[in-house]
Amino acid sequence: MTELTKKRPEFRNINAFKDLTTYRLPPAGWVSILHRASGGLMFILLPLIVWLFDTSVSSEISFDRFSAAFSAGLGFVPGWFFKLVVLALIWAYLHHLIAGVRHLYMDARHAVTKEFGKSSAIFTLVVSIGLTVLLGAKLFGLY
Repeated sequence: MTELTKKRPEFRNINAFKDLTTYRLPPAGWVSILHRASGGLMFILLPLIVWLFDTSVSSEISFDRFSAAFSAGLGFVPGWFFKLVVLALIWAYLHHLIAGVRHLYMDARHAVTKEFGKSSAIFTLVVSIGLTVLLGAKLFGLY
């Protein structure tokens, strides 16, 4: 063996039990994982989204039922839990939208550098969480 082949680093797979707790994922990796998770969450909660839209626009009586779901709850589901689910949907939509625009921008501009990936990922996380907190405060009646 030559001297060059001896100094090459060894890359191995991450063991979920040993290495996952100590592995530091970069911000772009978190955004990528959360982009997939938010898309999956929106897909799973699609029947709720359709029901929310249908009851909010069908009639005045169904709109009252829609409004009561947020305050008094619906069936065995309390109103605060209903609001938390809707808040999760708000976050999923905002994060998925902002991360999608980030990916489109990177594809259109060929902006694939480590520095831009890190800064745009941090921007995506901050803006999506900030807008979620702002809309969540409105949802829970803080303003």
